[in-house]
Amino acid sequence: MNTQPISPASLLNDPELLRRLKGMSSAEMRQLAFELREQIIDVVAANGGHLASSLGVVELTIALHRVFNSPVDKIVWDVGHQAYAHKLLTGRSERFATLRQLDGISGFPKRKESEHDCFDVGHSSTSISAALGMVAARGIRGSKEKVVAVIGDGSLTAGIAFEGLNHAGHLNKDMLVILNDNDMSISPNVGALSAFFSKRLTSDFFVRMKRETENLLDSVPKIGKDLRRLAKKVEESVKGFLTPGMLFEAFGFDYVGPVDGHDLEELIQMLENASRMDGPILVHVMTKKGKGYRPAESSPSLFHGVGPFDRESGVVTKFPGPPSYTAIFGETLVKLAAKDERIVAITAAMVEGTGLSAFAEAYPQRFFDVGIAEQHAVTFAAGLAVQGLKPVCAIYSTFMQRAYDNVLHDVCLQQLPVTFALDRGGLVGADGPTHHGVFDHSFLRHIPHLVFMVPRNEVELQRAMVTAAAHDGPIAYRYPRGNGSGLTLCDDPQPFSIGQGELLREGRDAVIIAVGNAVQEALTAADILAGEGQEVAVIDARFIKPLDDTLIIESVQKYRRLLTVEENVVQGGFGSAVLELLVANGVQVPIELVGLPDDFVEQGSQSELRSRYGIDAAGIARRLRSLCQLNPDA
Repeated sequence: MNTQPISPASLLNDPELLRRLKGMSSAEMRQLAFELREQIIDVVAANGGHLASSLGVVELTIALHRVFNSPVDKIVWDVGHQAYAHKLLTGRSERFATLRQLDGISGFPKRKESEHDCFDVGHSSTSISAALGMVAARGIRGSKEKVVAVIGDGSLTAGIAFEGLNHAGHLNKDMLVILNDNDMSISPNVGALSAFFSKRLTSDFFVRMKRETENLLDSVPKIGKDLRRLAKKVEESVKGFLTPGMLFEAFGFDYVGPVDGHDLEELIQMLENASRMDGPILVHVMTKKGKGYRPAESSPSLFHGVGPFDRESGVVTKFPGPPSYTAIFGETLVKLAAKDERIVAITAAMVEGTGLSAFAEAYPQRFFDVGIAEQHAVTFAAGLAVQGLKPVCAIYSTFMQRAYDNVLHDVCLQQLPVTFALDRGGLVGADGPTHHGVFDHSFLRHIPHLVFMVPRNEVELQRAMVTAAAHDGPIAYRYPRGNGSGLTLCDDPQPFSIGQGELLREGRDAVIIAVGNAVQEALTAADILAGEGQEVAVIDARFIKPLDDTLIIESVQKYRRLLTVEENVVQGGFGSAVLELLVANGVQVPIELVGLPDDFVEQGSQSELRSRYGIDAAGIARRLRSLCQLNPDA
């Protein structure tokens, strides 16, 4: 830990902080780094958030804002969960306590929030492509701003990152990519030697000498170009021996590093040198996740995305309640795999997040973490399936959006027995619009041959999993973030009949047809209306596809008023599927579709957002009151 601050957040309270940063002494910058860490730790301890990654880039963030002139120069953060220090440096210190809260500041860069946030992010591996677009636009506009992309070693596993690198090398335009490496192991001696050479290879003298030498060699008659190629090979061989940069050199980047990401003076010197070089440059920065907070340094995975915790001890706050859907999924999958050796599990860099840690330990040969590569995960699963295995792809709903074509083309077109376990279905809370899983009803239900289940509670999730394991074709189920209802789990869950819903409550005045966790809200709304003298039937559809045509049509004809409820956008969702069914069968009754609007839902707790958008019991009851006033025979 650095020296104690002179006064709480004394530097962060300065409205001219960015301007002042340009002339700060080394001691002042170290003080600033201390204050940034203290405020980040305090706020994340209270609110939850992405702690370890943000603490790891504090010095890098200071160096970037020291060398470059945001917002004129563009700093593009990848994923963005490491951008808390950036937010604090760019005028959001006073509001930082609202981080990830309803109507507060976002946990990710957001253009509407600040001119210093030049690109909205939240899904990984996009920074290089976005930055390259800005570079190309700069050339068309004739402006001269610098463009910097920051990307982590984990994000670099995604194909889009390599597509961006390849295109950037081809265009050969001035841009800077910062590889924030907090995982690669490099010995101190090699790292120090490489940093020593990188400082000199990027110095003004060396760059100037290199250009002059190239011009001289080119001027030698007949053999000049051959001599230049030979010199280039010698340079690449020396750099390849000293550094891990040959991969990036192959993409057409000049590689610099590795650099100690916590040495401010070295970082600033390297960035200043790199900013004066021509063409695409990659600076390799070594950082430590959780830097400056011992619990996060010791357990960076735990503190990657963490809930509220005790600031002094680092102990994460435990909220009493039943097991989470994620935990139940993981435990049930282990049991299913014990009975069927064809079951294999796949995740895209979210082993703990998807609940697959126990599976990985129990069946290491049947478990695959493919990195941040959802497209590859799905097509890889298809390859497993054509060889007789039963792959289960456990991917958050919001990240499955990235693999739409692979689901359609590589799995469903071939009718392969791949299961998609969509965690975080529906509203997820504080991570906001980039992480809400509120589009899967719409983008999956229209794909031919895909069965899609949405269980209403943890027991139904178990049954959905058994159904999927027995199904010989593509199948998906989605379940929410958070705890289950506390129901007693089944030792021997039984499968559903494909496409069969369930009437949970008889009625008289209307019928609610719901799916997923909206079913319980619908039952509670029906209880509210019963106290007011109106009897409403409730059906759990269970399936987005195929629908229980007979149950739905007969119930709508019987009760004469219909309300559909889902935690998904209304456009193209479950309610739309029911409407299509009724229209195709000539059934006309008053209908209300309850779901999320044609917009992106901002951050807030799940309960706050359900209330705001009227998909909780109180909101459903309000819509039912209006619906029940309608005369279905008018």
